[in-house]
Amino acid sequence: MYRNQFVSLLKRNNAQKYFSNLSGSSSSSLTRLLVDPSLATSRTFFSSSISTLGFTAKRSFNGFHKSFHNQYFRHLSTTASVCTESKEGLKLLVTAGPRAQRLVGIWLFGSAAWVFSMVVLGGMTRLTRSGLSMTDWKFTGSLPPMNDEEWAQEFEKYKQSPEYKRVNKGMNVEDFKFIYWMEYAHRMWGRGLGIMFALPFSYFLRKGYITLQLGLRLSALFAFGAGQGFIGWWMVKSGLEEPPSEYVEPRVSPYRLAAHLTSAFVIYSGLLWTAFSVVMPEPPAESIAWVRGAAKVKRLALPVSLLVGITAVSGAFVAGNDAGRAYNTFPKMGDTWIPDDIFSMKPLIRNFFENTSTVQLDHRILATASLVSIGGLWFSTRKLDIHPAIRTLVGSVLGMAAVQVTLGISTLVSYVPASLGTAHQAGALTLLTLMILLNHTVRKPSLSLLKSLPSVAKTI
Repeated sequence: MYRNQFVSLLKRNNAQKYFSNLSGSSSSSLTRLLVDPSLATSRTFFSSSISTLGFTAKRSFNGFHKSFHNQYFRHLSTTASVCTESKEGLKLLVTAGPRAQRLVGIWLFGSAAWVFSMVVLGGMTRLTRSGLSMTDWKFTGSLPPMNDEEWAQEFEKYKQSPEYKRVNKGMNVEDFKFIYWMEYAHRMWGRGLGIMFALPFSYFLRKGYITLQLGLRLSALFAFGAGQGFIGWWMVKSGLEEPPSEYVEPRVSPYRLAAHLTSAFVIYSGLLWTAFSVVMPEPPAESIAWVRGAAKVKRLALPVSLLVGITAVSGAFVAGNDAGRAYNTFPKMGDTWIPDDIFSMKPLIRNFFENTSTVQLDHRILATASLVSIGGLWFSTRKLDIHPAIRTLVGSVLGMAAVQVTLGISTLVSYVPASLGTAHQAGALTLLTLMILLNHTVRKPSLSLLKSLPSVAKTI
């Protein structure tokens, strides 16, 4: 019954004419969407997802972010008016006009920022060894201990875990409370995201703002987010099992940790791409020459983005194997460039996911390859005829890649302090954010916009 109601709502939304509410000039409507001061809130949500890194690396990143934010949106807003008088070839994801687009955009950017904060909080939870402090899990959640007796009961549960017996034996209840609250906050923050997403989604459906295409996409993201809770418990459960050897510290499975982090990245990327599509239905373009230049950038940006994503996932295996606390030197790994034991495990494939030496070496190679590839992307686009917003964005990607590599090296040689480790994880998501924005900005315009563009951009 609920599924039929949901489909009927979406069909009713989809049946509305996309442009009946865009009276007058369609170009002025899109201009208001992008440059109207009332849109500042949605921009703030995007800024917050990037500036989350600031609480641990504010001095190194804050200036870069402000420069990127100002330059990119200034360039973007100057070309908002190039959209044509007739938008017959453009399919908007949100109906009911610019105000509805703005509200849905704010909500989606806010959801993406929430996921960003979830990833950062998850990194802090892992680095403070708080993730195994709660030894049970309920789908609906539960209240924390409210008195000394309940804290004592929860502490007794933790005392039965391998982590307490092998790592934290002798811990007092006050220290336990710290790691418990870290894990509890992470779990409750995730459940809060579910509520924060579901309630506005239901409201926008009833208001008739959301099209069938957008509704199906958001439903898939919501289901994926609900599944993330199960993946998280599946991961934690692996750390509550007895290790195979008495000399091995208990930790979660690196495979499950990688699955948990990759799932979070996928949800974040989906929300962010959808938010950009809502508030920026057309890419910035003023001429056919600039569209062709953007297409060339796109061919380069796609493989670079894939490499950045693989590098981020490899970082999950570094964390899962605690490989960051081995070979805390750079550029060499100890006294050699390549450790002797990188292929010591059998079968061979296990070394790439479970061997501490190999996992760290892989991450170093991938991080270096990502930086070089992004540098190559920047160098290749220097002489291309492209929109100023794209040029600014490519430069910002290069700057963030340099910041991220610097954070990674600093984290390694400092023996992975929680502050730098969290900043490095936030930096990975920030770099991914910029790559998503770059790919979205260089996508192909609608046919109606292409037909209206001059061969060469007008000189201001």
